[in-house]
Amino acid sequence: MSPRLKLDSKRCWDWIKNEDETRTLYLNGAIAEESWFDDDVTPALFRSELNSGTGDIVVWINSPGGDCIAAAQIYNMLMDYKGSVTVKIDGIAASAASVVAMAGTTVLMSPASLMMVHNPLTIAIGDSAEMRKAISMLDEVKESIINAYEIKTSMSRAKLAHLMDAETWLNANKAIEYGFADGIMFKEDMPQAAALPKNDFIFSRRAVTNSLMNKLIHPKEESQAGTPISDLDTRLALLKF
Repeated sequence: MSPRLKLDSKRCWDWIKNEDETRTLYLNGAIAEESWFDDDVTPALFRSELNSGTGDIVVWINSPGGDCIAAAQIYNMLMDYKGSVTVKIDGIAASAASVVAMAGTTVLMSPASLMMVHNPLTIAIGDSAEMRKAISMLDEVKESIINAYEIKTSMSRAKLAHLMDAETWLNANKAIEYGFADGIMFKEDMPQAAALPKNDFIFSRRAVTNSLMNKLIHPKEESQAGTPISDLDTRLALLKF
């Protein structure tokens, strides 16, 4: 969730008006910064398109994230929308895109999709005073992101902060358990015999890194299993004739 992220000029969303007057939004790819990188589409225009109709909307998300300020603006627009907002994650909702997903009245995940939460990041240049300013700014950005997660999940801020510190990847079942999602798409259409397993999955990059480093620092002692030399001498003596 970098405050600065440049990307190509392709618009990262597309609106589809359905026959029943509902609308579907497909949000694919990285989320652009507020200028949308030389694109004519701005958050103001996004708001205009969002409010150009009424009724319930469905937002499909497949995004690795991007600019946290732009994501916050989209989140606010969807939260303020008068109709029901159903978010469907069909690929990945990572980083800033997970914030957008929190605006859903109902959040559904594909059984094969993932959600990822982590700390915001930026690039800073300057002296120690500038570095302290950057750290302070990132701390405040993190707190603002936790605000959105807390409203949706009702988890404690401390636990949410821990999940972000660890760069946590969640499958659909674990996202539901933690409150980031409300259900799994297609599950109600599957026959009972083919029902999805209940196994939860959570991946923490920090936990894996710490485990690896611990093994490197404290390697297991080699096994001492084997035949003592005295026994070998005894057996060798028995072979003499």
